[in-house]
Amino acid sequence: MKPVPVIPTILVTLAVAAMIGLGLWQLLDRLPQKRVFLAQLAANPGKPPIAFPRFPDDLLLFRRATGFCLQPTNIRITGAGAAGFRLIANCRTGAEGPGMAVQLGTTRDPGKTIVWKGGEVGGFISHAPDSQSLIGSLFAHHRQQLMLVLGAPPPGLEANKRPGIEAVPNNHFAYGVQWFLFAGIATAIYGLALWQRAKKG
Repeated sequence: MKPVPVIPTILVTLAVAAMIGLGLWQLLDRLPQKRVFLAQLAANPGKPPIAFPRFPDDLLLFRRATGFCLQPTNIRITGAGAAGFRLIANCRTGAEGPGMAVQLGTTRDPGKTIVWKGGEVGGFISHAPDSQSLIGSLFAHHRQQLMLVLGAPPPGLEANKRPGIEAVPNNHFAYGVQWFLFAGIATAIYGLALWQRAKKG
């Protein structure tokens, strides 16, 4: 009977231990953190309005906010799921600063254009559409830009759907289970390989 190969066994054992560790991290660390985060976001719409933040802060998602669009530099149209399309203005807010994205409203017309000159705006804070690629997000510390979703759209557009926590993914339980499944599959495959090796020996 052939002896169990030492190096492959060590490598598989380390890989399985890492998978189990990742599963425990998702379930015991990331999942409770996400639940606390979602509870805070759920309370945000009832808090007093704030000035639209200068820099991204996900803890402010779904809070009511106000701002001033000094001048829209462009208005783009992007998909909005069941609502059709949404028009988003990129605004200058002064001589300095990162500016502000404002979701004006929605439409069923993919070629819709409107004239909007900016001014005082109010609504709810949400994430702006993210153009960061999936691969790029894996290798860079990336904070998604925030956007103000208007409470009342300009003439010619439909009202925006109010952003809420249902748009925030919470997949940590599923991720944890997946890591445990990967560990089980890796163990089963290596055990089968050892069994077949023993039969040939």
